[in-house]
Amino acid sequence: MSASELRADIANLPSSLRARLESAGFDEERLVRLAAPLCAPSRQGAGDRHQRNRVSGRVEPPRPTDIADAPEPGSPDYERLAAAGLDAIRRGQLAVCVMAGGMATRMGGVVKALVRAVDTRTFLELRLNENAAWCRRADSDLPLWLMTSEATDEPIRQELARLGAPAHIAAFMQDMGLRLTPAGRLLLGADGLPSTHATGHGDLPDALRRSGLLSAFVARGGRFVWIANLDNLGATVDAALLGYFASKGADLMVEVAPKAPGDRGGIPVWADAQDAEGRTVRRLQVLEEFRLPDGFDASTVRVFNTNTFLVRADALIAAANVNWNWCEVEKKVGDAAAIQFERLLQDLTAAMGATYVRVPRETSKSRFLPVKDHDELSARREAIREVAAARGMI
Repeated sequence: MSASELRADIANLPSSLRARLESAGFDEERLVRLAAPLCAPSRQGAGDRHQRNRVSGRVEPPRPTDIADAPEPGSPDYERLAAAGLDAIRRGQLAVCVMAGGMATRMGGVVKALVRAVDTRTFLELRLNENAAWCRRADSDLPLWLMTSEATDEPIRQELARLGAPAHIAAFMQDMGLRLTPAGRLLLGADGLPSTHATGHGDLPDALRRSGLLSAFVARGGRFVWIANLDNLGATVDAALLGYFASKGADLMVEVAPKAPGDRGGIPVWADAQDAEGRTVRRLQVLEEFRLPDGFDASTVRVFNTNTFLVRADALIAAANVNWNWCEVEKKVGDAAAIQFERLLQDLTAAMGATYVRVPRETSKSRFLPVKDHDELSARREAIREVAAARGMI
């Protein structure tokens, strides 16, 4: 399969599919470029794919002073930071962006936002209840944006309408891509049409800008955006953390949690990155384990990324210039092997200066309660209930 053949296949896409792709940020030349290694017969193996995903250069664990503990309630600085954070919310300087794009494949392929998390309340309802509680506390509308995918967009919008969600709550759709065969051809689904996919939560900056929500927020005086996964109900608004971030002067804050036995995920490490001018710089950045070089022992890093970030709104606008790493991922679509290219939101840590904060994951203080399948939901339901009750969700 050559680049010209792939371009010809893309040119012959049905007009309705092409329109959907173009409205969702599809870039034909990028796909052709990313597919180039697949077209070389000697480089189609899983081993080559893994090497293409890995970073090069020296990678080192964080120093003890690189990661601070979250402000502790009752500490001398806590009330001061919480007051500063609440004032920022009252002034309309914060927006919350929840990533709700994925289908819960490990929960039967349902829209996770509509799964019941506590009693009759769905993940979406709990997020809406949290938002309402903060709006009352701050006596101000707190924008809540939901990043959907093509698979989740319509069901979530319908549920927002059914629940009578206020105008400051909005949905926007992430990007779409086309899956390929391991040989670099367009993968066809059971319906005979090219198979599409959401291209990862790294879509968020581009998709948010495309929606117009971010620029309108900044025009109104917005300064900060809190980003979290839908299914991590521990990742809620915290006035003291907001005040802490505002005091640091960094573009980005990453919440990391202590590791428990068996935990794996993205970890903060020192590695080479490129700045906006294309110069190589050393940055403490989050890398998934599959991107680490051979021989690096991820277990030496005792915290990992919760995928919860606070970012300055102007820096998020400037993220249009981020040199995103597109990971080559193999999936199963029916019985067929598929290759898709995804980007990860934590690439922001390579593009901008970040500060890191260690957050708790125990008791009602927990900021890390992810739910990936029914077993995890059952095991964490009482902890979720405790956190939800403490934070105004129920």
